[in-house]
Amino acid sequence: MAKLFLVLSHSLCFHLCLLLLSHGCSEFAYSYSSVKFLPGFEGPLPFYLETGYVGVGESEDVQLFYYFVKSESNPKEDPLLLWLTGGPGCSSLSGLIYEIGPLSFEAVQYNGSLPTLVLNPNSWTKEASIIFVDLPVGTGFSYARTQRASQSNDLQLCAQAYHFLRKWVVDHPEFISNPFYLGGDSYSGLTVPLIVQMVSNGNAAGVEPLINLEGYLLGNPRTLPDSEANYAIPYAHGMGLISDELYESLKRSCGGEYQKIDPSNVQCLQDVQAFSQCTSGIQHAHILEPLCGFASPKPHKLFGRRAFHDEKVRKLLDLEPSLSAFSCHIDGYRLSNYWANDKSVQEALHIKRGSLGQWIRCNFGLPYTFMIVNSVQYYADLSTKGYRSLIYSGDHDMIVPFLSTQAWIRSLNYTIVDEWRPWILQGQVAGYTRTYSNRMTFATVKGGGHTAPEYKPEECSAMFRRWISQQPL
Repeated sequence: MAKLFLVLSHSLCFHLCLLLLSHGCSEFAYSYSSVKFLPGFEGPLPFYLETGYVGVGESEDVQLFYYFVKSESNPKEDPLLLWLTGGPGCSSLSGLIYEIGPLSFEAVQYNGSLPTLVLNPNSWTKEASIIFVDLPVGTGFSYARTQRASQSNDLQLCAQAYHFLRKWVVDHPEFISNPFYLGGDSYSGLTVPLIVQMVSNGNAAGVEPLINLEGYLLGNPRTLPDSEANYAIPYAHGMGLISDELYESLKRSCGGEYQKIDPSNVQCLQDVQAFSQCTSGIQHAHILEPLCGFASPKPHKLFGRRAFHDEKVRKLLDLEPSLSAFSCHIDGYRLSNYWANDKSVQEALHIKRGSLGQWIRCNFGLPYTFMIVNSVQYYADLSTKGYRSLIYSGDHDMIVPFLSTQAWIRSLNYTIVDEWRPWILQGQVAGYTRTYSNRMTFATVKGGGHTAPEYKPEECSAMFRRWISQQPL
């Protein structure tokens, strides 16, 4: 199936997605409520928060849950951003709480009481209104009314996101004229470009209301999952994780292909095993972080069919959880499970009773089919249409190394208009950037991991503020 979709053109994908939207488009069923207080936060929320469900697909059997935060500056004119968390299967609460939203959990060890929420001074909602949506179905608080509707894939995710957006905008007409952007990180690099393509094509076809699409932004985006792992070895060498001799032997024996290895190539297999042993104690999401495992069920699904080394994943599962407060990022992740599964929290968020069992931050056990194996074609097509884009990479991520992101950006073959240079925050180098003639900006975030805003919130907030206001980084 994956090989079949590798050869599909982006236009065919678009039409396949449109078929999924052919039911229920004329009716706009939705439910939403404003949230003025949240358990764990002292006093009324100092920003506008809305939660709700939008039914999409045939008979609206897929109910997508979302959080909407109005811009804390000028919501009448500031951009509107639709944000998708990666996975697939990670709740958008991850984006809201751990990355770019206005709230964070207080960094204290869990003591059995409800986790405390505090304000995030680096929230991107100071510059834009943001919709955080739980996609695909089965993620977070989104749910399916039927067994059939619970089955999902890349193309359905894209179609449902587009359907969601159109219905949400119709119900919030005050945002129709605002500049609109799509964003996300990690796995969203495969789906967001196609959703942008669908919005663009819908506008071109005159579908009302027209969405004021300006561009998109993605962090450490999956783009070529079946070849991205090939960049982990040169990245590891550049970071001093493997020796010069092993790196040279890997290049000779494997010829640059480290994932799909000929079983008869004994030397390559031995070299890759040596590489695995050297890096088995490294946290791939951020190579400077301690290796602590995952805080979600079935963590092997993080890599899934795109796993780099099953042995590394196995060792992750054998680790004991950290006992000290926030010595590992997963300690903070666990707080979301305690918080979101609390009855008073679900009542405050207006979660439909009986719509789900246990809330899981990252549900890697979804009945989900991978179909998009290469999203470069979508980036190439969007480049011809003149949309702005920001592609950023936390430079300590070995899951999607910045080397692989730079490689596919170079393959678009656009002229560099702003040469490689550092970008500065408070007199210090925050990363490096360059801009291309297709209006694409690439930026590294120095010290950032796979979800860069989580590790470098102040730097990423400054990066977003400058880019969204069309200033140079």
